[in-house]
Amino acid sequence: MSQRVAVIGAGPSGLTSIKSCLDEGLEPTCFESSDDIGGLWRFKETPELGRTSIYRSLVVNTSKEMMCFSDFPMPADYPNYMLHSQLLQYFRLYAQHFDLLRHITFQTSVLTVRQRPDFSRSGQWEVVTENGEGQEQRHVFDGVLVCSGHYTQPVSPLDQFPGHESFPGRCLHSWEYKDADAFRGKRVVVVGIGNSGGDIAVEISRAAEKTFLSTRKGTWVLARMSSSGLPLDMTAISRLTVLLTSLLPRALVNWAAERSLNHRYDHRLYGLQPTHRLLEQKPLINDDLPGRILQGAVVLKPDLRGFQGSGLLFQDGTTEEDIDAVVFCTGYNGTFSFLPPSLCSGSVGDLNLYRRVFPPALERPTLAIMGLFQTKGPIFPAVEMQARWVTRVIAGLTQLPPRKTMLSKIETETKRNMKSCLCPRQAALHVDYIPYLDSLAEQVGVRPNILGLLLREPSVGLRVLLGPCTPYQYRLRGPGKWDGARQAILTQWERVAQPFRTRLEPEPPRPLVLLSPLLITLSAGAVMLAVVLSQCKLTLGLQDLLQDSTHLLDWLSALLWGSA
Repeated sequence: MSQRVAVIGAGPSGLTSIKSCLDEGLEPTCFESSDDIGGLWRFKETPELGRTSIYRSLVVNTSKEMMCFSDFPMPADYPNYMLHSQLLQYFRLYAQHFDLLRHITFQTSVLTVRQRPDFSRSGQWEVVTENGEGQEQRHVFDGVLVCSGHYTQPVSPLDQFPGHESFPGRCLHSWEYKDADAFRGKRVVVVGIGNSGGDIAVEISRAAEKTFLSTRKGTWVLARMSSSGLPLDMTAISRLTVLLTSLLPRALVNWAAERSLNHRYDHRLYGLQPTHRLLEQKPLINDDLPGRILQGAVVLKPDLRGFQGSGLLFQDGTTEEDIDAVVFCTGYNGTFSFLPPSLCSGSVGDLNLYRRVFPPALERPTLAIMGLFQTKGPIFPAVEMQARWVTRVIAGLTQLPPRKTMLSKIETETKRNMKSCLCPRQAALHVDYIPYLDSLAEQVGVRPNILGLLLREPSVGLRVLLGPCTPYQYRLRGPGKWDGARQAILTQWERVAQPFRTRLEPEPPRPLVLLSPLLITLSAGAVMLAVVLSQCKLTLGLQDLLQDSTHLLDWLSALLWGSA
């Protein structure tokens, strides 16, 4: 008899969890409190209490090739960075392709999740739900995957600021914000410089009389566009990057990257200079903020100190008068109120989780929290890998280490993260993108065998090692292997280029192979790889292969002109 698994929430985490259950022979039942899939990415004109809410103009910060699920590439004609509505359409295609909707019960909320009396033996849970008509029902499940997100309870620090009671203007959280129409001709202060704060400040500045952006610590600002107009994450998130940053002194990498950013716009001059180094915390992804600062449409201010009538006082002693509205972009304090108090008595950031998934306090690993982490990379592939691992654990195909080992691992990772994340809660939530994916993939048995790929199929192996770490890499082998993974890797840059092909231009003459910029780049990468491998004392055969110029040229020729 198949094990029954409850999936709470039908957003992207819930959808990939349903599919992973099916892949491992489990029987999923997904409970979704709304009447549709999509979770955070489903825009609604009016925010609803207890649900996520986004603004009308929201565009993703990660590109389509990096953020897609590993066995379902986004359509080639999709833009590299898309509006929320197009991302929601992708989720609909995904759900339709894998026939996931029949496993979802809509307009059904989960009230409580509790261990059964025989939990130590069975690992089962009793789940109480309530449908749209207020009728409660009890269910018994062998496993529970919590995919309900943690962007539902906005954190507003308004009470911390003296004088706010007498402020005549409007105060709101970004959770309530939809568009800039209500702020036309107004003087507005946006508090907080995360991704939402940057987006909202820029958008309001196009309608408002004046927009001020208040930040406590500043931030490094990166555009979505990298060199040659390519998506930033496609050029920055790679195994080669991880390798180089691990070999080079961290201070040197920070200096070089910050110098490059400041060549584009001087962060100190623009009032953006943060108190932390670039690699220590997540940067702000925003294409337009520096330009709006340059035009005077957005004015940077320090941390907010308090209110004085219709004026706002800042930490440097300056005051901005006649303010009409204040938008707090100050994050969320998500809670899982349906979980046992012993697991989640406070904020979700206080949850102690092994590899950011399993509560080590449980006697049986049959409950998992999905997507509760922060990383400098796309979220969806990481959540998908979590789901692939979790379902194999619930199915009994993979074992967790002893509780003492899990607690020690959690403590070690938190201490390491505290070196860059001064907030203990952020330190607990942070994971390094590629190392985290690889660690979970190792447990599942799908971590790419780069050495084997380089020897057997260099055209794929070099792309995996030197190119962007696209999700398809984790479908090349092992459980859940996808026959289309190889082709998806070989054609990933074609899908990047496809949406640009709206005005045909004559093809330039093909450059000589030996003068090809791509060949020069790959040659340099191969030389660097040979040096690293020699330092690591890997097999002499592989070293000879990389150092032999004839073999190297064969490799690069296969990569450039070999069949896809």
